[in-house]
Amino acid sequence: MVQILGLSGSLREGSFNSALLRAAADLMPEGATLEIGTIEGIPLYHGDLEAEHGLPEPVVVLKEQIARADGLLLATPEYNNGIPGVFKNAIDWTTRPASDIERVFGGKKAALMGASPGAFGTILSQNAWLPVLRTLGVNLWSSGRMLVPRASTAFDDAGKLTDPKSRERLGAFLEGFVAYARG
Repeated sequence: MVQILGLSGSLREGSFNSALLRAAADLMPEGATLEIGTIEGIPLYHGDLEAEHGLPEPVVVLKEQIARADGLLLATPEYNNGIPGVFKNAIDWTTRPASDIERVFGGKKAALMGASPGAFGTILSQNAWLPVLRTLGVNLWSSGRMLVPRASTAFDDAGKLTDPKSRERLGAFLEGFVAYARG
C-alpha cells in the first residue's frame, strides 16, 4: 500500500486547494491512500523561540507524517505569483534542525498541484517551489502537472470538484504520481 501525505498551503476554510486534496483522496488509485495533513497551528518561524522551547507540537507531528509517507502531494495556492507564506513557513519549520532534513525529505517522492480562481491555475507558485524542493533533496515527479484554473467554476458551493474534465485530469495525475511513488 502506497501512503501519500497531502498538504494544502491554505488555511482558509473554503480553500480550493484543500478541496482539491479532498477530491484527490476520493480518486486515489487502488493500492494507495491519501492522508491529508495540516499546516494549521504552525507559528511563524523564530529561531530564538526554537532555541528556547524546541519545535512546536504541530511541527513535530507534520515532520513525522512527512517522514513516514511514501510520497508528498503539495496543493499550493498562488499568492502574488508565488508561494504562500504560511506554506513556505510550515515547510521551513519541518527542516529544523537541519540535521533532520535528510530523514524527513531525502529522496521523498513529491508532486505539486493547485487550484486558483485565476486563468493560469497555480503555475507560477508550482514553479517557485522547484528550488525549495531541490534544496530539500526530494524527488519531484515532473511527468504530470495538475492545474485547476478558474476554480470557482470547477468546484460547487460545498467544495466538491464537479468539473468532469478536471476530475479526469486529477485521476490521471494521481495514477502517474502513485506509480512514481511505488517506483
